[in-house]
Amino acid sequence: MPPPDRFRYDGFAIDQADSVVHCRYTAGGHSFAERFTFPGGEWDDPAVLAAVRLLALIVGVSYYKTTAAPLIDLGDTPTTAAEREFLRTFYVSGLGEFAYRNGLDLRGLRVEGPDAGPVSPAAYAPDPGRPLIPFGGGIDSIVTVAALAAEHRDTALCVVEPPGARFAAIEDAAAVTELPVTRVERTLDPLVRRSADLGFLNGHVPVTAVNTAATLVAAVLQGRDAVVLSNEWSASVPTLVVDGHPVNHQWSKGEEFERAFGDLVLSALGPHLSVFSYLRPRTELWVAAEFALLPQYHGAFRSCNRAFAQDPSQRLDHWCGRCDKCCFVDLVLAPFMDRVDLESVFAGDEPLQNPANEARFRALLGLGDDAKPFECVGDVDECRAATVLAERRADRAGNDLLARLRAELGNAAPADPDALLQPRGTHRIPDRYAPPDLLVRAR
Repeated sequence: MPPPDRFRYDGFAIDQADSVVHCRYTAGGHSFAERFTFPGGEWDDPAVLAAVRLLALIVGVSYYKTTAAPLIDLGDTPTTAAEREFLRTFYVSGLGEFAYRNGLDLRGLRVEGPDAGPVSPAAYAPDPGRPLIPFGGGIDSIVTVAALAAEHRDTALCVVEPPGARFAAIEDAAAVTELPVTRVERTLDPLVRRSADLGFLNGHVPVTAVNTAATLVAAVLQGRDAVVLSNEWSASVPTLVVDGHPVNHQWSKGEEFERAFGDLVLSALGPHLSVFSYLRPRTELWVAAEFALLPQYHGAFRSCNRAFAQDPSQRLDHWCGRCDKCCFVDLVLAPFMDRVDLESVFAGDEPLQNPANEARFRALLGLGDDAKPFECVGDVDECRAATVLAERRADRAGNDLLARLRAELGNAAPADPDALLQPRGTHRIPDRYAPPDLLVRAR
């Protein structure tokens, strides 16, 4: 058993008969085991083993947080210098919100273990045009699916979920796509559910990174050439900055993680498998405008936080109309969808029609003292632009809440809100998947 001041990787194993990956870790005198069950495939393929190894490196974050030890001991797991540097950044930045809320400073974290030396990538050569898309049922992943499925007939979805638990908010939207769904079952060690009893630290972990790594394994098992994420430009914007150090609730959806993990995949699997976000150079405003053109999904999607409650008794089968996510989705869609249609989406409980939501909207707009919520929502400029554009709509005349928000913005409102509908920033979209307007842009 390692000393209490370190977190240890204890390795991983593959049960080929049942297509199960076991990942093991030790922290604070406790041993943890996480399990992933995949559809079948060629488990003897070196490329599959390389992908599973990356998954095992990522998954440890859920158990490291129990003690937040100052040292990560990789045990008998050899890694390259680049992988150890990636892990250090992943833990420090990916757990930025966790550290902030628990009053911790993880910047002195050390990652130690045996050196792997020079490593050649596995010989992985899939057929092109076979993307696998992690799917959460929100407007982002729906827009990605709609674009790629129209161009690539062998597109499929990937859903990472607890055993025996399916979320209607994902299933309803997935059914509309009519695409095959690859399902990966993730079983957390039950000890982490007993944080209060066992004295573990608790808080947000970069779960998107875990889902991305699990989707990578599924993609290699199926001989696919791309894991296509749906993380837009503003996911890289910090939620807040503390003493000059950015803290981002969405760090594992941001560009820094995408590039770093993509580089690891390149080193492990070669150049024929791409991991990238189709929406990276797009704003949430652009995504909302595209989603508005997909009416077949308007009655099927549900991004409300309450739709994804882990406790089924707390899970809603409708929008709550009061959480930060409900407010943001309503605000960003309001410029592009008819008021009556949006009211129908929220079943008559549209957030913009409820004055009790004013404080939440003011926080999204960066007004007053309330900080941006620790949620997967757009940045202040996107929200302000959405407010300006929505308030201009004739069918929003008489909405007192929207009028008050627009008036309070005053000169802080963007002079050209339509500019946020244009591409911005860099991306890693390979030419075989890039839309025409991005092919001509410098990367």
